[in-house]
Amino acid sequence: MQDQAGEQPSLAQSIFSLKMLTCVFIGLSSGFPYYVLAQLVPAWLRTEAVDLATIGLFSLILLPYNWKFLWAPFMDRYMPPVLGRRTGWMLLTQVSLLFTIGVLGFLQPLEAIWLAAAVCGIVAFFSASQDVVIDAFRRELLTDNELGLGTTIHVQAFRISGLVPGALGLILADRFDWDLVFLIIAAFMLIGISSTLMFAERQSSLAPKTLKDAVVEPFKDFIQRNNWRGAGLILAFMFFYKLGDNMAVALQTPFLIDLGFTLTTIGLVAKNAGLWGAVVGGILGGIWMLKLGINRALWLFGIVQIGTIFGFSVLSEAGANTSLLAIVMTLEYVGVGLGTVAFVAFIARSTSPAFAATQLSLLTAITVLPRTVASAGAGFIIEAIGYTSFFYLCMLCAVPGMLLLFKVAPWNDPGRESVVAADEASDSTASM
Repeated sequence: MQDQAGEQPSLAQSIFSLKMLTCVFIGLSSGFPYYVLAQLVPAWLRTEAVDLATIGLFSLILLPYNWKFLWAPFMDRYMPPVLGRRTGWMLLTQVSLLFTIGVLGFLQPLEAIWLAAAVCGIVAFFSASQDVVIDAFRRELLTDNELGLGTTIHVQAFRISGLVPGALGLILADRFDWDLVFLIIAAFMLIGISSTLMFAERQSSLAPKTLKDAVVEPFKDFIQRNNWRGAGLILAFMFFYKLGDNMAVALQTPFLIDLGFTLTTIGLVAKNAGLWGAVVGGILGGIWMLKLGINRALWLFGIVQIGTIFGFSVLSEAGANTSLLAIVMTLEYVGVGLGTVAFVAFIARSTSPAFAATQLSLLTAITVLPRTVASAGAGFIIEAIGYTSFFYLCMLCAVPGMLLLFKVAPWNDPGRESVVAADEASDSTASM
């Protein structure tokens, strides 16, 4: 994008533009409800004396993040009665989240566990739906040259939003009843609602003419570009690459509570160390990836991810050591930040701009699936083998994703965009 004089804008002008400010607000709005479910709800359940196995199963409420590609074509095809095609859906999902998150604190999970799970599932549905339209809105808002910076800013804002339910929420829970805590946290959705009403939507792309076009063409394009075998390997890699890391943090808050840390310590130390570790890791990863390329970054950052899981096993033996907690959380989330920036770049590289909304919904849904699966079984595994052995198992579960790199992102082929080999890219395959 150029200014009126025909010159490229400076880095400062690009960063402090209205478009990047939009990415900040929609990133915050996207992160709030996710971290309510991933961090605040497990703490709420544990302090209400819900057992670990049930808390682990509770993570199945996140399944809408896995299945959002099923209704993404509907949101692409049809326009709501208010605002634009993207901002209209954003407003509807954000208002719904404001009310459903606020309701949670008035429930008694021990007395009505299924009702609590149902409401959490509704929150997850609206949150996943908001993500669908936000991804499409951001893709249409930014030019190709702005996409890298805008996505980085969005991801960092998403992570920073975790301070609200993951830190502020836990601190408030040490002082107030849960009904007030959830009302306060729900009120932060007003930031997303305000941004949706404030920022105009660019009508830069036409809606699919039919629902069939919205459903079929994105999948057809993905298979044509990679063939069936290549597409399968890419999807398998997206499932396994962060499986071990997702398992390690699946029941993080209950793990820290069981070690003897107070909710305030978890909110102030663990969540802040994790947040800023991920931010630093993301920034470093972005800089190093410019030199390494996506493929080599996936290799190196994947190894770092596995290594940092070991810190949790050390912490599980040391107990409630606040200094060690800060070190372990910082290192773990530096690894998370490094791995995420390369992983997100790989996902973006695997999509076609013409079908970004539905393809991104599909691929990002697959990346969330291991987190959901890992969380669902983590409680049973921990109760059977203990925390220390569990973290060793997490390290082992990260190995399949690394092995798949030989196929999807070879070390000596930094620019390779797919796993389609020359002998597989035949005319008959490409004509599917």
